[in-house]
Amino acid sequence: MNENPVNNESISLKEHYAILKHLFKWAALVIPIALVIGSIIAFFLWLLGAAIHFRFAHFWLLFLLPLAGVLIHFIYQSIGKSSEKGNNLIMEQIHEAGGGVPKRMAPIILITTVITHLFGGSAGREGTAVQIGGSIASMFGGWFKLKGLNMRMVLTAGVAAGFGAVFGTPLTGAIFAMEVLTIGKIQYDALLPALIAAIIGDMTVAAWHVSHVHYHIEALPAYQPLMVSDLFHFDLLLLLKVIVASAAFGLASYLFAGMVHEIKTVCGKIFKHKWMIPVFGGLLIIGLYFLNGKPDYLSLGVDAEHPGAVTIPSAFQVGGADTWSWLWKTIYTTVTLGTGFKGGEVTPLFYIGATLGNTLSGLLNAPVSLFAALGFIAVFAGATNTPLACTFMGIELFGGEHALLFAVACFTAYFFSGHSGIYSAQRIAVPKIFDDEYADEATLSESMKRRGYFHQKLNKYSPRIKRKNHE
Repeated sequence: MNENPVNNESISLKEHYAILKHLFKWAALVIPIALVIGSIIAFFLWLLGAAIHFRFAHFWLLFLLPLAGVLIHFIYQSIGKSSEKGNNLIMEQIHEAGGGVPKRMAPIILITTVITHLFGGSAGREGTAVQIGGSIASMFGGWFKLKGLNMRMVLTAGVAAGFGAVFGTPLTGAIFAMEVLTIGKIQYDALLPALIAAIIGDMTVAAWHVSHVHYHIEALPAYQPLMVSDLFHFDLLLLLKVIVASAAFGLASYLFAGMVHEIKTVCGKIFKHKWMIPVFGGLLIIGLYFLNGKPDYLSLGVDAEHPGAVTIPSAFQVGGADTWSWLWKTIYTTVTLGTGFKGGEVTPLFYIGATLGNTLSGLLNAPVSLFAALGFIAVFAGATNTPLACTFMGIELFGGEHALLFAVACFTAYFFSGHSGIYSAQRIAVPKIFDDEYADEATLSESMKRRGYFHQKLNKYSPRIKRKNHE
């Protein structure tokens, strides 16, 4: 009768010993990787800030953007062809190990991102951070002779370290690295290494005295309960406004992802010589600047180039964004990224979301800073299909007071963005719509191709285009 308790105690001790062994193993593997990633991210953030402010002082650099695009094109064609798929390559390697992530990906994406921003391209920095993280993690994984599941876990940890370090959101970085891989499914096997890596990466950036922008949501005014609202501990009318706005945030995500995809497809079909694509993109950005009449939608959109400029921080204030700022930024960024310039999509998505939230707050008579914050995270959630990570991002960036509204905004935007996204290598485990039409799609790439209007039209007429190019 006494044997079972002894055996159970022995099994329990073995299990906890295995847990401790697993913890120390991954801490020993991940900490040096995260220290290197965090240090490179700190250098990247410093260099990026210096490049952006240098362009502020020398605006004529914008007119060299087409040449900068050609330079980026030839850098990738000569030494970076294996790295050209960027974030999607890292996701493919995590899904199914193949040729690995090239070591040169980190320096190439760092240099080309700085070039993009130095000459005024509208891009972000998350893509660079994720690629740096994946490249460094892959390099260490090769040195440690990791294979299979272990290599997949260390790559996921590298993504978490890069993302957490570049935005100062370690918990978001860890969850994002797991959630972004597959729509509708999170694999928690990499949770421990991802969390350790994200925390160490963020601490390393802080140790290098590189700071992040801080945002603040103003206190909400007292509200009058509406009939049944006194049954709840929150403002029911405000919740309804958040749902309406979040549907718009999801549609903005859909528009952004679709435009990037269509611009890449159309340019690839039209231009016979691929170096002409970034030239076209650079000239288009210059033309948009003259059409718009101000430089607010160039580059990152965080620091103000002139007094009264529309930036992400300004969107948290009344009158801090124009009615169509979100659309202008969408056009600038999709043209930049769709024509071959490098960087990331996330910071521009923050800009689009915050300025759209600013506009919607006026239409819905809602708190400006709250709706800017909701747009900030919700447009990102819809474009990356990571509503859980973005909910935590809201808590890390803005505090936990409005956690319920953060979740409502992110999950609503996630559904309204449809089967679209900025990462074509994302796999679909659980479709957002349970319908036979969507059940056979394995990746976002397949989904977007099937529903891309211009893609379908170009496929219809592509034989004629090819014949003309050959003549």
